[in-house]
Formats: sequence, C-alpha cells, structure tokens
Amino acid sequence: MTRPTRAYIDSTALLHNVQRVRQCASGKKIIAMVKANAYGCGLSSVLPVLDGQVDAFGVASLEEAIRLRNLGSRSECILFQGVFGPDELPTVASLRLQCVIHHAQQLQWLLNTPLDTKINVWVKVNTGMHRLGFAVDEINEIINTLHKCPWVDDELGLMTHLACADEPNNISNQQQLQQFKELAPTIKLTRSIANSAAILALPESHADVVRPGIMLYGVSPFADKEGRELGLIPVMRFVSAVSAIHHFPAHTPVGYGSTWQSNQSSIIGVVAAGYGDGYPRHIADNTPTWVNGYIAPIVGRVSMDMMTIDLTKCPGVEVGDVVELWGQYIAVETIARSAGTIAYELICQLSPRVRQH
Repeated sequence: MTRPTRAYIDSTALLHNVQRVRQCASGKKIIAMVKANAYGCGLSSVLPVLDGQVDAFGVASLEEAIRLRNLGSRSECILFQGVFGPDELPTVASLRLQCVIHHAQQLQWLLNTPLDTKINVWVKVNTGMHRLGFAVDEINEIINTLHKCPWVDDELGLMTHLACADEPNNISNQQQLQQFKELAPTIKLTRSIANSAAILALPESHADVVRPGIMLYGVSPFADKEGRELGLIPVMRFVSAVSAIHHFPAHTPVGYGSTWQSNQSSIIGVVAAGYGDGYPRHIADNTPTWVNGYIAPIVGRVSMDMMTIDLTKCPGVEVGDVVELWGQYIAVETIARSAGTIAYELICQLSPRVRQH
C-alpha cells in the first residue's frame, strides 16, 4: 500500500477544453500555455495529449523549454519572459525556440549575440499592464532594427497582455485594445493578445493567435464563475482517502489549537492530505470535501500531512474510502474562494509528493 494522496489528470477533459478554445476563437492559432509544470497538471501528462492539437506551446523560461524538448516535443515553443541573459540565446537557437523580447537589454543581447540559426522573435508592447513590454512609441524602431538583424527571422510577432481581462466590462480592456489596434496597422506582424479570460469574453481581442492557459485545465478565469459554467471540464482531480475514523462525544476539541469542537456526538474522519501536499492551511471553516456521494466539511485546522472531516452525516464511510478535495464533485474554484485565493494558485502549488496519474 502507498499513501493515497494523488492527482488524476483527465486527458479527455483536456482535449474537450482545447475544442472549447476553438469554438470561442474559431480559425485562430493556439499557443497552449504549459508554464509552471502545465499549471500543476504535469507537463509529462499534458504534453503528449496536446502535442499536435495546438500550434505552439508557451513557457516562462529556457529551463521549462528544455524540459519540453527532453519530453520529445518538436512543436513550436515560445519563451514568454524571453532570455535572462545573452548566454541563453545559442540554446534558444539550437532548440528552435521562439523568444519574446520586452525590454531594451534583451534587445541589445540579441543584437550583440551572433547566432548560426535564425530565431523567431515576438515583441511585447506595454499597452497598459505596466509589467513587461516596450512603450508604444518605441515599437516601430524596434521592429525596423530586428528586420536588419541577420539572425532574426523576418516573420515577427507582436503581443500585449490585458491587465483586466477577467473583468470584461472594465474600461481598461478597450483602452488597451485601442492602443494595440492603432499600432498594429502600421506593421505587418503576427498579433497575439488574448489569454483565457479574453478568449471567453472579449472576442475583439482574438487577433491572429490566442494564448489559453487556465481554461485548458478546466478552470474559470473569472471570480464569479466555475469552469463548468463556461463549458469547461476539470482536468485535475485531487483526492486522498480516509485513514482513520473516530467517534467523539459532544464538545470534543479536534486538531491543533482546539479551534473546533463538536456540538453533538460526531464521527470524525482523518484524511491523508494537508498543506504539505499543497492543500491550503488557511481554509475557511466547513469547506467541503466529497466522500461516497456526500459532502463532508473540513473541521479543525489543516495539518501538514492530514486534515479532519465531519462524517456524522455521511453514512457507511470506511477507512480507505476515497475523499475528493477538488475536481469532479468539488470545484477547485470553491476551494479557492474558501482559501481567499484563486484557483490558479491551488493547482500550481501541489507538492511533488502528490503522485500524478
């Protein structure tokens, strides 16, 4: 027997969600974002499913791209934060990676590092996110400079990022789109703007290439909706099992700090999962888990390796029964709200000891 805490990755759900992207952004090319170990779903699990189903992959760093290549993918792959030093550029070229540049130093590194193979470059423009990107009035000069560089492919890309796409009615979205629109007609480039939220809610942002991330994994990018409401299916199911069951009289304190006491005779189950596995410690009282078709609320503090749930209203539960923490029956968005965070963080922070299947 092994510890029962694990994450199941549903490849059928992943393919369904790709099709949902295609429904929303018909005819557009797709860069599947697989950074941060495919949003915690496991690059080795996700890559074989998506390879050939999308036009390119997006990662945050050269290390992530190397892992993608080592897993056998020869698909287009884009470094969304570009290189962190000029010494990375020869590897970018040798692995046939595409590279985003977003500040002057990266541009100089590129111009000053002769390469044997031409590389595809994307230029990021800051239209209002104010995180990465060149100023709008710099773009024409940068494009002209790149066109003159012998080791930069003539086919350039231009991208930006919306700061408030998860708030579709926020006026800043239209302001950013207008800035990008005014810039784009002067330059013939492959254009990309839309992340998951924009794919779903801002069709005017779809441009040439869309960049789905969280929606690929069946999770909503919006605070007031769950993935299933958007036609998505959860890819990750995070489960453990009941490892012990106790019958306690009323007013028995449970867990660290004795923060919870039963107000009646209670059946308490111990589940082999905790914050050491990536489940949030700062969870609200009575956050749900699912056991044998019943909702069992978490009681007491979540520990490093385990949590306690109230099984009093869940008849017939036995040691070894599966407990779902999120996925098929409990939406990860529900757990995120209970933890005062976003679902992105939860699925990305599962620890390495959670085995994936």
